[in-house]
Amino acid sequence: MKRLSDIKFSTLDLVPVRENGSAAQSLRNSLDLAQHVEKFGYNRFWVAEHHNMDGIASSATSVLLGYLAGGTSTIRVGSGGVMLPNHAPLVIAEQFGTLESLYPGRIDLGLGRAPGSDQMTARALRRERSGSADDFPEDVAELVRYLGPRTPDQRIIAMPGTGTNVPVWLLGSSLFSAQLAGERGLPYAFASHFAPRYMHEAIRVYRNHFKPSAVLDKPYVMLGVPLVAADTDEQADYLATSVFQRILALMRGQSLVQRPPVKTMDGLWLPHEKEAVHDFLGLAMIGSPQKIRAKLEVLIEQTQADELIFTSDLYEHSDRVHSYELLAQVMRG
Repeated sequence: MKRLSDIKFSTLDLVPVRENGSAAQSLRNSLDLAQHVEKFGYNRFWVAEHHNMDGIASSATSVLLGYLAGGTSTIRVGSGGVMLPNHAPLVIAEQFGTLESLYPGRIDLGLGRAPGSDQMTARALRRERSGSADDFPEDVAELVRYLGPRTPDQRIIAMPGTGTNVPVWLLGSSLFSAQLAGERGLPYAFASHFAPRYMHEAIRVYRNHFKPSAVLDKPYVMLGVPLVAADTDEQADYLATSVFQRILALMRGQSLVQRPPVKTMDGLWLPHEKEAVHDFLGLAMIGSPQKIRAKLEVLIEQTQADELIFTSDLYEHSDRVHSYELLAQVMRG
């Protein structure tokens, strides 16, 4: 049985843009956060591809990763994830092959099959490409080939890319990628930071379908976890209202810019919206270090996960940094 101290811990940064803030400041904050969590002992720092969202500044994911890798020295950096249907596999192989060539041994390529946007934006991104999620298994295989060793009869190569063997992860919020990751023998990250309902089933499907591969001899599961850590439970509950407002706005189709915390959410949401937000954040770790430690120990006991990747969407950047600092103290025991 795994203990909390056995578990690797990482950061997923959604590069949030705050009310009256700017994308430029959010990108600088992302680097500052990466530098801090590197010192705190985090294993990896991932950013995700989203489009047409005014509150998330990580749309040019591979460009941002170059900035983050260049400003850090030891922490792994990667995509959590690149939405592969938006791109030709060769383009992603070249981008991540370039990153791996510049920062060897520090780059992760997490892949998702969703658009990371609405359908209208997906069409604007893809133009002549069909970009169907149905093509995802073939696109993953093509991408892995470009990153692997060059074969004598290979007519198209990724340069840089060929022979870099950038670690490929499959990401998912449903069961499709869980099964595919298992069958391909790839590490799997489940998006339990926003879809906790399917977490246990996805883990079961992944482990049941796992076949050893050249990259993994046994399953490797990483789980996404929302985080609001503060010195006291009361302070954490207050800070979490920024997260609640952001998820509520997402559900209503409103602006996703970060809003400052409020003393109470009463009057801001309807009863069914409150329930939906809490379902969305069903795995959230909100509270003091003592409270979070107890909840994490239960999560590890129930899932036997190999790694947890935390996302903390707080309004003040200093509160985010402190949240990750407190978590590191919990994880190290």
